[in-house]
Amino acid sequence: MTNTITIVTAVHGPSIPYLADAYASLAAQELPPDWTWQWTVQEDGETGDVAAALPDDSRISVGTGSKGGPGVARNLAMSRAEGSILRVLDADDQITPGALARDVTVLAENPAIGWTTASVLDLMPDGTTVGWEHADPPEGRLQAGAVLSYFTENKYRLPVHPATLCIRTELAMALGGWMALPGGEDTGLLIAASVVSDGYFIAKPGLLYRKHPAQLTSQPGWSGTAEWMTRMRVIEARGEALQRLGAHYQG
Repeated sequence: MTNTITIVTAVHGPSIPYLADAYASLAAQELPPDWTWQWTVQEDGETGDVAAALPDDSRISVGTGSKGGPGVARNLAMSRAEGSILRVLDADDQITPGALARDVTVLAENPAIGWTTASVLDLMPDGTTVGWEHADPPEGRLQAGAVLSYFTENKYRLPVHPATLCIRTELAMALGGWMALPGGEDTGLLIAASVVSDGYFIAKPGLLYRKHPAQLTSQPGWSGTAEWMTRMRVIEARGEALQRLGAHYQG
């Protein structure tokens, strides 16, 4: 029996030129013998330009839909997921060698763990890489509730990077997927998952996080604004509500 990990990618126009590098990073992955990957790519729009930019590979599933932002696009991509595990990959980023195998191994060997994240290297415009600006936690298990506590106690900063989230498909579906927000939707899913399930942090870098002028998180007003604060508060409130309800992933 072959198991599948589904890679979920939302794409808007400015990210299309980076898809070739994202695909190359996937094609280079070496998975355990009984695993394969599927890439569900969703255009945030209906131009068809994304499909035209992708190679002919039976492992790729491409969709289009009404513009709604990355959260909506990822949820539409998730509807085509064939895997028991989902790994998010932004269109302008690259998965590092061995990262998928590390994700798969942790989740396969630990049924009670619902999700993983990994260390990140920023990929600069000149091709060099630098470490993430925040200190990573030690490798190992992250107890349910710990990420939310850090988030609320540190002015809505995260201890782990949401762009590396790998989550059991059943858990992501139960949580409603990515939040319907104009930004921070990946933080919303990470926080929700971290409340109802233990996670695991992998110290080896799992992602090259590309820095470029067109990326959404580099735009003026991305953080520190009234809207950003509203997004963070609703993410926090959702996590706290799940805690009060006593929701817990059983594995």
